Parts: sequence; C-alpha cells; structure tokens
Amino acid sequence: MATSMQSWESREQLPISGMETEKWYAVQTRARHEKVVTQHLQERGVTAFLPLVSAVHHWSDRKKVVQLPLFSCYVFAKIIPTNVNRLRILGVNGVLRLVGAHGQGTPIPDDQIESVRILLEERSSWSPHPFLAVGQRVRIRSGALNGMEGILLSRNGDRTLVISVDAIQRSLAVRVEGYEVEAA
Repeated sequence: MATSMQSWESREQLPISGMETEKWYAVQTRARHEKVVTQHLQERGVTAFLPLVSAVHHWSDRKKVVQLPLFSCYVFAKIIPTNVNRLRILGVNGVLRLVGAHGQGTPIPDDQIESVRILLEERSSWSPHPFLAVGQRVRIRSGALNGMEGILLSRNGDRTLVISVDAIQRSLAVRVEGYEVEAA
C-alpha cells in the first residue's frame, strides 16, 4: 500500500489568543472530490492531509494502479478554529461540511491523525474495520509502531489493534502479534 501525505503550511495567521492553536478537523466532501478539495485547501493556505492508498483497477482492456482516498469523502484540515478559517474551508468547491455539531467541526486529536499517517508509512498489513466507540485502549510499546494507541481486539485468535478517527467514525485494524502492548 502506498500513501501520500499532501500538506502545505501557512504561518501568516497568528492565534487570536495565546491559548488557541491549530487543530485537525474532518472535512466532508462530495464523492470523488477529495483530491481537488485538498489542492484547493492548500491553495488557500490551509494545511490539508489526504491519506491515499494504492489499488489495482481492472478495465476490460487494461489494469492500472490508482491512488484512492483511504476514507472516501473525507479530507483532514488543520486550522485555528475561527469563523474566518471555517469559512475558508466551507468556501471550497466540493466541500459539504465540517464534521461536528452545528457546522463548527469537532477537533480530532493529533495522535489519531499521526497514527493513520504512521500506519500507512510503515506499510503494515491493515484492513478496514467497523468503527468501535468502546473497548480497551492500548498502546504498543515496541517495534515500528511503538507509541501507537488504539483498541485491542481478538479476532480468530489473533491480536488486532484498531486505530480510529472518532470524528468520521472510521477505523483501521492492524495485527499486533509480536508487539509488546500495554494498557493506555
């Protein structure tokens, strides 16, 4: 699986108060608009993250490896949560809404975005997994995935760590056999 982390950072905007910092938000897009929305967000000076995976598509006359969004209809944007910044995102063609209550968006913890990025970069074997809101949270304490947190499951006798992005209710599952795991 291949990944692409597309981001562009702008430092022109300062926090309104010393306590406000940039936070990740999920942006829901129209179907098959994720790449163009990411590009337009970057052009507007918004840090954007679109996790991509490689997939082989078959047509009657050929096969081709294409890059598809890991979470269809979602892009992640890192902004200081102000109305001006929300409008900067909502004004992009193809954007439907910020995911969260009242159109304000719900901040996504940095560690959830980082876990998705690391999982794709490490090319670990993973599979989509139904979103889980409850369960035992654990942290991996060894190997390439050291420090990653998620929900530990047992599926067919194998230990599996589920990495979730709460705001969009999507999860990925990765086998953690051979890794040292502790309660988070």
